[in-house]
Amino acid sequence: MSKEVIVSIFYIILSACIIYPPVEFVSAGFTIPCVFSRVLGSEDEDFVSYHIKRVIVTLGVYSVLPLGYIIALFASEYFQDVSSLIIDGSLFWRIFFTTSLALPILALYQIRKWIIDDFKYHPIAINLSKFCNNNNRDWKRVASDISTEFRRIDKICVRTNSLIKVIATENWILKVTPFTILIAHQSDASLIVQKADTHQISLETTNETQYLNIAVKSGRQNVESFIIRINATDFKDLEDRIARDITIPPNVKFHKTVVEQFVDVFKETIKSNPRYENREELDQCIGCMQATPNIKLQKLCGDDSGRSDSCMTCYCKPMWCVNCMAKWFASRQESDQQNTWLSSKCTCPMCRSKFCILDVSFLDNVDVEE
Repeated sequence: MSKEVIVSIFYIILSACIIYPPVEFVSAGFTIPCVFSRVLGSEDEDFVSYHIKRVIVTLGVYSVLPLGYIIALFASEYFQDVSSLIIDGSLFWRIFFTTSLALPILALYQIRKWIIDDFKYHPIAINLSKFCNNNNRDWKRVASDISTEFRRIDKICVRTNSLIKVIATENWILKVTPFTILIAHQSDASLIVQKADTHQISLETTNETQYLNIAVKSGRQNVESFIIRINATDFKDLEDRIARDITIPPNVKFHKTVVEQFVDVFKETIKSNPRYENREELDQCIGCMQATPNIKLQKLCGDDSGRSDSCMTCYCKPMWCVNCMAKWFASRQESDQQNTWLSSKCTCPMCRSKFCILDVSFLDNVDVEE
C-alpha cells in the first residue's frame, strides 16, 4: 500500500471523527468545543454566547478540512509543489484544489455576515428574535432569559449523540445542533411522540434499547418545528420537566424501564393499605421538588420480632410523593432480584427506620387514582 493511500485513509478517518466524534474522541476531549474551550468560554456562564461562538468555530474548522487534505498530500510528497498540482494534476485534482481554497473563503464571508451588527444575522440570533414580544427585536433579552434558566440546577440535558443534545429548562425546549439551536417556548409548544423504534444492543443478548421521536411544534408564527430523538429511559425525566403534556398516540407503544414498572406496581399495591390522616401543612416533595407529598410511613405490618431487620416506627412527617418513594425503595434493592422487591424492606430516606410496603400509606386527602 502506497504512502499516499495510507495518508488518504488516515485523513478521511480523522475528518470523520472531527465531524462526528466517537465516544473515544469525546472522552479524550478531542472535540471542537474542547479544543477551542478558551475561545468559546463557559457554557454555564453564558449559554447563548457560547453556542454562537461554537457555531462560528465549527464552520471554520469544517471549511478547512479539504485544504488540510491537500496539505497532507504535499507533506507525503504526492505533489511536489502547487504548480505540479495545477499544471500536471488531473481535472479532478484541479477542481478539488480550487474547492478547498474556496470553502474557507466562503466560510469567512459567512462568518463576517454573522458577526456584523452584533451577531444580528447569526442563525441562533434569528431563532431567538422570533420570541421577542411587542415587535421588540432585541433577541439578547431572550438570550439572557435562556442563559439564566440554563444556569439553574433543575434543567434537563439529554445528549442524543455526540453532536446533538436536548435541553429543557423551566420555560424553554432547546435542541442544540452543530450549526444552530432550535427553540420552542413551553407555553405555546405541543409535543407529540411520533415513533418508537427498538434496537437490540447485542446479538449475544436479548437486551434492547428503545428510542422515541418526539415532534416539538410551536404555536408561534415562523417558528420552525423540530424532532427530538431520545432514549425511552430519558422520557420520564423529560416529561417531568415539561410543563405541558406529551401526547402519546395509541399506535405508539414503548417499553417502560424496570423501575417505572415497579413504581406502577408499588402505587397499585399501597392503595389497599390504610390511609394516614394528615393535619400538617405540606411543602413540596423533597425528592423531585415538584409534586406535593402524598404518602406517609407508618408501622402497620405487625412485624414485632425485635430483630435488627424488623420494621420500625417512622416519626418523619410526610415529605415524599409516592413516585419518589417508590424509586427510593427500588434503588435500595438488589438489581438482579427483581422478583423479591415487593417483599423486601427499605429504610426511610430521612431517619433510616426500616419499613416494608405494608407500612406505606396514602394521605387521607389524596386521590389514589393519580
